[in-house]
Amino acid sequence: MSASAAHILGEIAEALGAEVSGDGTITVDALVYPTMATSATDLAIIMDQGLVEAVANGPIRAAVVTRNIALPAGALDGHVRVDDPRNALAILLDIFDKPVHAPPGIHPSAVVDASAELGDAVSIGALAYVGPGAVIGRNTIVMPQVTVGAGARIGSDCLLHPGARVGERVILGDQVILQMNACIGADGFSYTTPGVPSFESAKWRLEETDARNLEIRRINSIGTVILGDDVEVGAGASIDRANIGATTIGDGTKIDDLVMIGHNNRIGGNCLMSGQVGISGSCVIGDRVVLAGGAGIADHVKIGDDAVVGAKSGVWRDVGDKALVAGYPALPKKQAIARELNIGRLDRLFRDLAKMKRRLAALEEKR
Repeated sequence: MSASAAHILGEIAEALGAEVSGDGTITVDALVYPTMATSATDLAIIMDQGLVEAVANGPIRAAVVTRNIALPAGALDGHVRVDDPRNALAILLDIFDKPVHAPPGIHPSAVVDASAELGDAVSIGALAYVGPGAVIGRNTIVMPQVTVGAGARIGSDCLLHPGARVGERVILGDQVILQMNACIGADGFSYTTPGVPSFESAKWRLEETDARNLEIRRINSIGTVILGDDVEVGAGASIDRANIGATTIGDGTKIDDLVMIGHNNRIGGNCLMSGQVGISGSCVIGDRVVLAGGAGIADHVKIGDDAVVGAKSGVWRDVGDKALVAGYPALPKKQAIARELNIGRLDRLFRDLAKMKRRLAALEEKR
């Protein structure tokens, strides 16, 4: 179904793979939570029993409802029952999508090098820059103030939101979305010093380091970044280019706002990375891995397929396939929970220990 001003409830039910109870001919033109409803043409989505009261007292005639939620008799003229409300919400948001404002063609203020290649129906927004030799596939939208560097290759049906930066020689697959101010292809944070640098000696010394960084020499990044198809990169996220070769992100991976992915990483497909995740250099992350918010991954770590890393975890060694790890430093989830429970017991333990010391002192005085 394409986005339009109004939709028929029966058609929405068909898109959801569900059936209508009541009147399937109702016309709706906006998707709302029940507490937001202002019109009889609003379609409510009800995922919580606590929202039912707003339906009963509001103007809503139609709703999409999680199957186990009870509705008062006669509260709605028509409704659609769904088993998976989150999946239903994703479909509904596609149906009621509000596409970005992107007029076809090249805005007069944009700078597009004469040697750049643009596919059919490409939109280039105001003050955007497309460098020499860049290639942009058909139906791709480059919004205002986006930079596409020299030699970059962008696939078809991509969407680059305002302020996104695509570095030179970077490759984006089809249907890639870059949110505002995402940066793809900055140089890696890669330096060396004569002798043993302090950041290396600190890895194996327990007290003072035995090195000083008297000179810090830059290690150039002459490689690139390759994003697969259907990758999404959040606002303010950054993916650094490799020193040599490519930092790679597999098909279908979704990267949240403010995520930092360092140089030389190889990340698999259909991964999920929540906000403020940080991945050091030269890591290998498998397919379908989940990194929860604020997780930090040390350099040269390997994380296996289908692993899940808890929020704020510090991963400093390899993680196996399907493993659940959490904590700082990260441990298998069962051990991490036990560690936290034991920390919570320390206060009582110290109180008991103090009582035992007082009793022992009293016994010694009686001797």
